[in-house]
Amino acid sequence: MTYRRLGKTGWDVSAVSFGAWAIGGSWGSVDDDESLAALHRAVELGVTFFDTADVYGDGRSEQLLAQLKKDHPEIRIATKAGRRLDPHVAEGYTRENLTAFVERSLRNLDTDALDLVQLHCPPSEVYYLPETFGVLDDLTEAGKVRHYGVSVEKVEEALKAVEYPNVATVQIIFNLFRQRPADLFFEQAQKRDIGVLARVPLASGMLTGKMTPRTTFEADDHRAFNRHGEAFDRGETFAGVDYDAGLQAVKELKEIVPEGLSLVQFALRWILMFDAVSCAIPGAKRPSQAEENVSAADLPPLTDAQMEAARAVYDRHVRAQVHHRW
Repeated sequence: MTYRRLGKTGWDVSAVSFGAWAIGGSWGSVDDDESLAALHRAVELGVTFFDTADVYGDGRSEQLLAQLKKDHPEIRIATKAGRRLDPHVAEGYTRENLTAFVERSLRNLDTDALDLVQLHCPPSEVYYLPETFGVLDDLTEAGKVRHYGVSVEKVEEALKAVEYPNVATVQIIFNLFRQRPADLFFEQAQKRDIGVLARVPLASGMLTGKMTPRTTFEADDHRAFNRHGEAFDRGETFAGVDYDAGLQAVKELKEIVPEGLSLVQFALRWILMFDAVSCAIPGAKRPSQAEENVSAADLPPLTDAQMEAARAVYDRHVRAQVHHRW
């Protein structure tokens, strides 16, 4: 495992870390014992940073991570707040609500202070409300939160968020299908010492290379019910790429992958080619998935030709669908 600095937090975190959405819910059936086995295997392989949210399984993911931390107190856990609001509107990001969300996560994670709390893809207007970030400052001052950041849908939101001096991290979708953050945001993140968490790194599993036109998903899997943004932002599912177009892009990407590597390893290593990225946070429901993810951290750099070829696939099949939207 290799480690990178997570911006203003000063922490060194595993370059390939662990996203805990899938072990909470919305990804089909999941078994807690198997999830815990995946979490423990990740730690054995050097993973030190885990990302979750209060809405992943209505606290299920946080509670599993609390169990992990009892055995491994050295790990860092990031969670998120805001998506419990119903309706999810900017006006809901009040002192009362944010404080209640933080207190609930403290209970779920069985801790006195949250390592990192992130606003969970709030409406764009929230980034223009200094008072919201003032609440996070106060929660930090009170010792409830060690650091705070944001999880965003759009590059523009990320650029606005980093203007607040105490924002330490930005979580943003960045993968072979969502390359826009590298154009401007990464430069600003490095200039302001912002930790960057690359989420949805495998495009909801599309970049595993295992999906076909006949692949089906369980009814409670967002890949079945959110392909057009029916439940939340469309960009969260297959990175916003049309399913058939994604399959065609994957077919061409497989031709670039060096012999001996999987597309998963290639996709994660591609993300780590960007120095602004602190860590990628792929999910894993089984120990074998954690092993494959983590192995990407120690791979040699991709070649210039491979990077150019990957960009060409993006330009041909994906750019027109996503680049201007997020």
